[in-house]
Amino acid sequence: MSLPAQMREIFFDGAGGPEVIKGREAPVPAPGPGQVLVEVVAAGVNRPDCIQRAGLYPPPPGETQIPGLEIAGRVVALGDGAGLKIGDEICALVGSGGYAEFCVAEAALCLKKPAPLSLVEAAGVPETFFTVYDNVFTRGALQPGEVFLVHGGSSGIGSTAIQLAKKFGAKVFATAGSAEKCAFCLELGADVAINYRDEDFVAVVKEKTGKKGANVILDMVGGPYLQRNVQALAPDGRLVQIAFLQGSKVKDFDFMSVMLKRLTITGATLRSRPLAAKAAIASALREKVWPLLDSGAVMPKLHATFPLEQARQAHELMESSAHLGKIVLATGR
Repeated sequence: MSLPAQMREIFFDGAGGPEVIKGREAPVPAPGPGQVLVEVVAAGVNRPDCIQRAGLYPPPPGETQIPGLEIAGRVVALGDGAGLKIGDEICALVGSGGYAEFCVAEAALCLKKPAPLSLVEAAGVPETFFTVYDNVFTRGALQPGEVFLVHGGSSGIGSTAIQLAKKFGAKVFATAGSAEKCAFCLELGADVAINYRDEDFVAVVKEKTGKKGANVILDMVGGPYLQRNVQALAPDGRLVQIAFLQGSKVKDFDFMSVMLKRLTITGATLRSRPLAAKAAIASALREKVWPLLDSGAVMPKLHATFPLEQARQAHELMESSAHLGKIVLATGR
């Protein structure tokens, strides 16, 4: 295809709320060595995008300030050594730049569009699947037959974690904030859904596991959940922290249970990690998870799709926490 010189993109006009989200025309970027240029059909919207917009999560050095961590579309230009073909339909994890009609992606982080998915649906895959696989199965070392608890089970991360943990043989617990969200978690395969507004997740996990507790917990809440997660873990359990929506500091945290139960507390961010580390996750996904996506055994759950120009409305929905699954922006290309 003949590439245009200009494209539409979304940017943040300063740090702040959704009102700083603006659109503009900008030059189409060019791929460098090992990179491809993707004509973006859709881009996923994720909580880190909102944190970046607030001025608290800047892109790593060398990345564009344009938001967007995951895309799906067609390869339209190749950098040296990219190893893909013009026209390939892919989804990709990107460091930034997804909220645009064209985006540069590292070839090593591009994955073939799963067969049952449209490109719009595929845009909801990379960020959550990279994050969940690395944190639950690599860092958390979740094993078949173990008990897994994920907080925010109706979110994009949660809906992915429930499906993958279940497919890999775990007993799955999920917390969510309403009866509707709990029902959604059960539909995805959770064995137990806990409405955290009405129930104490520590007590429920203990009761349902014969007082043993969870082997792995995936948490993005932080704050007061940190001590409660430690209480809910079984001996030799692993707490994996991927965000701190209620703060990363806890007063009077008691580490005694960590020692007595031989617990592991770990965590990771994805965006700032070296390309080689992210490429290793992509390789593991290609081998272990892509067959599940290609067969339709696991699917991203899309709650809403907005036109690119309605990125503000997409962020407002994200921050309302009213969604069930993923939110994506479609470029119309």
